[in-house]
Amino acid sequence: MGPNEVLLAVKDLEVSYGHINALSGVSLEVRRGEIVVLIGANGAGKSTLLATALGVNLPRAGSVAFRGKVISGQSADRNVRAGLCLVPEGRGVFAAMSVLDNLLLGAHHNLRGVQRNLARVYEWFPRLKERQKQVARTLSGGERQMLAMARALMSSPELIMVDEPSLGLAPIVVNDIFQILLRLNQEGFTILLSEQNAYKSLKCAHRGYVLETGRVTLSGTAQELLANPAVRAAYIGA
Repeated sequence: MGPNEVLLAVKDLEVSYGHINALSGVSLEVRRGEIVVLIGANGAGKSTLLATALGVNLPRAGSVAFRGKVISGQSADRNVRAGLCLVPEGRGVFAAMSVLDNLLLGAHHNLRGVQRNLARVYEWFPRLKERQKQVARTLSGGERQMLAMARALMSSPELIMVDEPSLGLAPIVVNDIFQILLRLNQEGFTILLSEQNAYKSLKCAHRGYVLETGRVTLSGTAQELLANPAVRAAYIGA
C-alpha cells in the first residue's frame, strides 16, 4: 500500500443517542501519513465520531473502514488489535497506578514489543521516564495528557485518534503537546485529531473537516480552512 492509501474511511455515518442525532451522514477519510483535524464547537459530534470509529458506539447507518476493511460493528478491543487507538478527552489515565504501570497496560495487546515500545515512548516523552515510578494522580495536567498519548502508543497503532488534547491546559503546555503530535507524525504515525483550538490544530494538520451539529459543513486543506473567512469568524476569532 502506498503513501496515499486511505487508512480510515467513514461513509454516511449516522449515530443516535435515543432521539438525538449525534452524527448525520458524516463522510471523511484519513490517508496514511496525514494529520487530519476535526474542528467544531462543543457538542458538534467530534468525540462521537472518534468513539464510533474505534467501535465504542454502534452506528445506526453508514460504515467505518480501516485499511480497506469494514470494521463497524466490531468490538473496540478487536479494532485496537488491528491498529487503531483513541486517546480520550479528559486524560483517561489510571490515577492510582504508577506511570510505568499505566504504560504497560497500554501494551496488553502487544506484549512481544513491550521493551522496544517502552524505550521509544521514553525517548518521545522524557518527562515520563523521569516520573515512571510516580503515581499518575501526582502528575500535572500536561503530563497526564502525555501519559495518555504514550499509553496509546504502547499498542503500536497505525492510526492514533486524539480527542481534545489541549483542553484545560496552559498555553505553554499546549505548545508542547502539538510539538509532540508533529514529531509523532514525522516518525510515521497517522493522526486524526479532534480539537477546539482550531488555529493551533490547523497549523499542524494537513487537512481538516468542520463539524456542526453532527454534519460535515466544510472540508479542505489546512491552509484553505485557515484562510476561510467563515472558519476564521467562527473558530479562530479573526
